[in-house]
Amino acid sequence: MSYGSSSLGSGSRAGRRAFDFGRTHVVKPKGKHQATIVWLHGLGDNGSSWSQLLETLPLPNIKWICPTAPTRPVALFGGFPCTAWFDVGELSEDAPDDTEGLDASAAHVANLLSTEPSDIKLGIGGFSMGAATALYSGTCFAHGKYSNGNPYPVNLSVVVGLSGWLPSARSLKHKIEGSSECARRAASLPLLLCHGKADDVVLYKHGEKSAEVLNSTGFRSMTFKTYSRLGHHTIPEEMDDICKWLIASLGLEVSTR
Repeated sequence: MSYGSSSLGSGSRAGRRAFDFGRTHVVKPKGKHQATIVWLHGLGDNGSSWSQLLETLPLPNIKWICPTAPTRPVALFGGFPCTAWFDVGELSEDAPDDTEGLDASAAHVANLLSTEPSDIKLGIGGFSMGAATALYSGTCFAHGKYSNGNPYPVNLSVVVGLSGWLPSARSLKHKIEGSSECARRAASLPLLLCHGKADDVVLYKHGEKSAEVLNSTGFRSMTFKTYSRLGHHTIPEEMDDICKWLIASLGLEVSTR
């Protein structure tokens, strides 16, 4: 695996861990560039596998950026190292949060988006742990800052999470309800959560609970789609739903192909 430069992102402070993010894969838009979405892979995966799938979608106006997470020891695997956006011991919204790892990954993603042209709409999506990181990024955007207090630097237009969960769910209500500006950003951010009822890795109940928490804390523009026989993977029906939702939410020109 090839590695890019070490990056702490805008969440860096002296004495914190350094994270070496892996290779970033970019899928250029085939038509007029209207939106850029950073897409985050799941635990143990890399950016390449998702870039190959995203390239096949009928969304010619979207530029996809698919980074690779750092390789780090993961508690879920008894400390065995693999690519992971943050450390995790349990795949659920009840798990203890590695906020330092979450902040570093969310900052890395925001940095990737920060160099896009000002007229381009920005989004974050992901699968499994990547979905968790995308949802966490969405809550940082609404809150206006990361958990470490540093300001969140980009304006998000959409967030998509597949087969994932919401980290830091317990503290979200306090963060959002404390400010009318935070509540406004939360209410206006389009969120799409998709989850299979047959998921045996990130159980459906965790996706459902995450959707409930987001809705109850003021994320009014959230859509939660379920698939009765879907396990911990994607299916064409789900990808079709994502394409339709992104076209509508981002106001994209419809492909004539």
